[in-house]
Amino acid sequence: MHDTGTTAEPGTPPSRAIGAIDGMADACGQLAAVCATLIVVLTAGLVLAFSLGHGSVKVQDLVLWLNAAMVMLGLGYALKHRAHVRIDVFSAHWRPCTRARVELAGIVILLLPFCAAIVWLSADYVAMSWTVRERSASSGGLPGLFLAKTLLPLGAALLALQGVAEGLRALPVALARGPRA
Repeated sequence: MHDTGTTAEPGTPPSRAIGAIDGMADACGQLAAVCATLIVVLTAGLVLAFSLGHGSVKVQDLVLWLNAAMVMLGLGYALKHRAHVRIDVFSAHWRPCTRARVELAGIVILLLPFCAAIVWLSADYVAMSWTVRERSASSGGLPGLFLAKTLLPLGAALLALQGVAEGLRALPVALARGPRA
């Protein structure tokens, strides 16, 4: 809960955990931004190359894989910076403790099980890809598709971690007592 201004006491284990997770989300967000920039540059190059009668399957694969990296690495960053879809029409009128409780419930009931399901359901898919060292199905495509597929459980795990940080941030507010809580 960023808008409440209440977090764990500085220097406590929850505060250090929140800081570490937030730092990881920011680093992944920077990587996602680099991927976005590369996607724009490479796509412009592809358009130019195709207009001149040339093209590259490897560059096309790279654009797709960078897009996957941008999305999966940016999930936790988006949650941290509240850039995800929210329905604030109701919560704008709630007390801070009510908002924090709903936030915690959403994290525990929806976000964390969703992330766990993605990790669990993608585990065999990714493991098989690593086993055969899967490469692009396109003729002349890039090797290393297994690395791109690894972004699926990795992105879900990073999103879950950021969800934990958001939950730790909301917990003191959700537990607050008193007339202003």
